[in-house]
Amino acid sequence: MGVFPAAAIFLLLAGCAVVPPQAPEPAAPVCPPCAACPVCPARSELEPEPETTAPPIFSRTLQAADWGDLPGWRDDDVAAAWPAFLQSCRGFDGRSRSRDWRRVCKLARAADGQPGFDARAFFEQHLKPYAILAADGSDSGMMTGYYEPLLRGSRKAAKGFAQPVLGVPDDLLTIDLADLYPELKDKRVRGRIDGKRIVPYWTRAEIVSRGEAVPAPVLLYVDDAVELFFLQIQGSGRVLLADGGMVRLNYADQNGHPYLSVGRVLVARGELKLEEASMQGIQAWARRNPKRLDELLNNNPSYVFFRELPDSNEGPIGAFGVPLTPERSIAVDPRSVPLGAPVFLSTTRPNSSQPLNRLMLAQDTGGAIKGAVRADFFWGFGKAAGEQAGRMKQQGRMWLLLPPEAAAK
Repeated sequence: MGVFPAAAIFLLLAGCAVVPPQAPEPAAPVCPPCAACPVCPARSELEPEPETTAPPIFSRTLQAADWGDLPGWRDDDVAAAWPAFLQSCRGFDGRSRSRDWRRVCKLARAADGQPGFDARAFFEQHLKPYAILAADGSDSGMMTGYYEPLLRGSRKAAKGFAQPVLGVPDDLLTIDLADLYPELKDKRVRGRIDGKRIVPYWTRAEIVSRGEAVPAPVLLYVDDAVELFFLQIQGSGRVLLADGGMVRLNYADQNGHPYLSVGRVLVARGELKLEEASMQGIQAWARRNPKRLDELLNNNPSYVFFRELPDSNEGPIGAFGVPLTPERSIAVDPRSVPLGAPVFLSTTRPNSSQPLNRLMLAQDTGGAIKGAVRADFFWGFGKAAGEQAGRMKQQGRMWLLLPPEAAAK
């Protein structure tokens, strides 16, 4: 983009969401917008509202720990996380600031499949655990869940398939302000040109009401507005087409407006109790109130655009640029937890006190995933995964596993 007048820049800053600093060494392959800026909307309707001021880069403290400090480390099936770790090694390839990880990954590839290989022993030999503390010294935070939903769709609008899934609009601008204002390094804004002005991009309500006037390709048509809304919350999903084919949709971009929880809107109106404001609770409300659904959803100004990918047996592509592994991948705040790194998570299963202590890989991000001790647990694909994800709002602790030389930097 060329140089914009200062007035236009400040107009954008006033009217559009400013994207938080990007993760170190963002992945470029399949999902660059996600990797460059964690602006996907909140995946859980029970998550706290995003902070108005983004925490500083790496606003966390690492406290050296011993393996015995990790609850359930000896009981976890660490080998089940090994394939996800090798996926992270793919993501570390080619990243200039990942030299320490590339060394460990070289050793991992050499050891993989060898007789008597012990994944737990490998991690204990080559990595060191560090308890993650928030900037205020707290060691516990919120753990939520997300999943990859299944929708039903059609290539063409037809009876029962009337909800368009939009690709990235031609007139959506993403502007990096660093060249003009060094103090805004890694800050981006989204907007559109209106005559000689740059203005905020259309809100969700405006996009819906404008219909075909929005210059965005229609990728597919799906059968359910509320399922499409939750597809935007999850950031990816699969669609079973009327002809029997299956395609995958992945987050491509967003309109730049902040996410507003419609669950909280229903709670504020007294139409749902707080404990009912889960994905399942909102879906049930939508079934009871189909004529009021559009008005409810339009309270949220955020709108997500997708790209279509071929279907595969692997998970959706996360912000680190590698497929996510069910129950072994998490979304984190990359300003506090480096993408690709192993993280030991100690929490409880959804709506229970049953321990869930597991080695995970930090391979994704999310707009509401803010703070050091904060994670979104990827449950996988389909209805059963969705039921787990929709109920998950637990407290937990996190330990970052790093090569000793990397932690010293």
